[in-house]
Amino acid sequence: MTLAPSVRVALAASRTVATGVLAEKWIPRDPACVASVRRFAYDTATDWAVADDIPDVAALLVSELATNAFTHVPMAGPVRITLAREAELLIVEVHDPSTEIPRVTASADLAAESGRGLTIVHNLAHNWGWTLTPTGKCVWFDLLAWPTGGTRQEGAAESG
Repeated sequence: MTLAPSVRVALAASRTVATGVLAEKWIPRDPACVASVRRFAYDTATDWAVADDIPDVAALLVSELATNAFTHVPMAGPVRITLAREAELLIVEVHDPSTEIPRVTASADLAAESGRGLTIVHNLAHNWGWTLTPTGKCVWFDLLAWPTGGTRQEGAAESG
């Protein structure tokens, strides 16, 4: 989904932190923990029987957000990862103690080692944004994980 920056800001400002969290993990601010974050998102999405590619996409995107929290937040304190379901959407949130607003880099240098994480999130997520919280901020994305329309039900006869 591609939205103009002003629309993204309005969406980010209007979304509240997900309620009904079904999985949560607190992690020390250590880049070595990114693999643990990926496994957590992948395993949780798989356990919830999401659409085929969603565990891989969720793992990739949460690792980008966690890496940002570990490397760009100058404050100490753990990072909180949550996964929730709202209708057909898998909501993934990364909470950190900073109130610095995330920014998508306009044109990331392909040779650079960093600077493309939010662009990847922007391009692969159904939607994404940020919300300021009493303890910092929450950067979130959602994925269409349980599509309801236009799918063939298991066991339905095929015509042919």
